[in-house]
Amino acid sequence: MARESVTSGAVLTGLVAVLAAGAAFAQQSPGFDLGRTEYESKCAICHGSDGKGNGSYKPFLLKSPSDLTVLTKENSGVFPSQKIYETIDGRVEVAAHGSREMPIWGADYRTEATTRPMLAYQPEAFVRARIIALVEYIHRLQQAR
Repeated sequence: MARESVTSGAVLTGLVAVLAAGAAFAQQSPGFDLGRTEYESKCAICHGSDGKGNGSYKPFLLKSPSDLTVLTKENSGVFPSQKIYETIDGRVEVAAHGSREMPIWGADYRTEATTRPMLAYQPEAFVRARIIALVEYIHRLQQAR
């Protein structure tokens, strides 16, 4: 239990640093945006390119996708980065995303499923970086407070 607390604290601390740095970088760099790329390839089809829940799959879903632009507002002005991270990596189950074994985006955000040869030394770091970039991008989608 203590190890989980330390790990959660480390992830949360890392997320805060990445969110701050990522927002500054995103404003200064018109080039490649990993968070946006991850979002557009995994999330936008349901949540929409603007994050408001109006993606092209919306008419085919039993439950409307969440509006990702109001997460901070719905959490008393604090962006719930840890919860978003855990939702993406499968620790928090969202019925609309599918089971933990096969969420809608498959195994893309699970370290044990990363089998790319170039990542043989650091598969966990690669997956964490993608998740953190995605969380940071969702943070950028938040409506003005």
